[in-house]
Amino acid sequence: MQLAHARPNIALYVAALLAGAMLLAGPIPQPAGYHAFADERSLSGLANAADVLSNLGFLIIGLFGLLHVRPARPAHAMFFVAILLTGVGSSWYHLAPDDTRLIWDRLPIALACVSLLAAALDDAFPTRFAPLPTLAALCGLGAASVFWWSASGNLGPYLLIQLAPLVLVPLLQWQTGAAPAQRRAFGVAIGLYVLAKLCELADGAILSAIHAVSGHTLKHLLAALAALVLTRMIAARR
Repeated sequence: MQLAHARPNIALYVAALLAGAMLLAGPIPQPAGYHAFADERSLSGLANAADVLSNLGFLIIGLFGLLHVRPARPAHAMFFVAILLTGVGSSWYHLAPDDTRLIWDRLPIALACVSLLAAALDDAFPTRFAPLPTLAALCGLGAASVFWWSASGNLGPYLLIQLAPLVLVPLLQWQTGAAPAQRRAFGVAIGLYVLAKLCELADGAILSAIHAVSGHTLKHLLAALAALVLTRMIAARR
């Protein structure tokens, strides 16, 4: 019984450690030249066509989740809304990249991340975390991290919002003995997302190596594939 009561605290301790590490790291500025993406090729007058069009996967997955999966849990519904808005926001940003448009790219990404964390808390401790208030609070934190970056230039809180589900969701699944299929699906999604971030860092190098596609375009495709894996997991639960 004592272990059951202590379990939520383990995730809270880890979350506190992540937040403490962020504070110790100090302000994390956005890299200089962030908006200078490698693939600037146009297609039929569409600027930065590959980076714009590669967001179609998010639009399709978000719409599919809302219309066909029809999630019963608020956090899962928010996840699909956020994925849909990621497709819209990222397309808008890549048409003419700048800090103002980047807000609308990062905001839905933050909301997608916190919605996964809210769903995991609901799964793990349904009597301790009320679904709607928990989701609302986490969405508030996610949005605040983006606007904090916009106002201060410090990316730390936004990066923490992206990192937290990658660490805390597997921890919560392990603690509560989640179904192996769910744990595998989330593990695959994490692997795809990490690979997407690595491609983002190697944007120009990948374009120079294979010419057909840049690292940032691959990032969009791999992140959409990660969202698809999670969508299949949510659909299978229903």
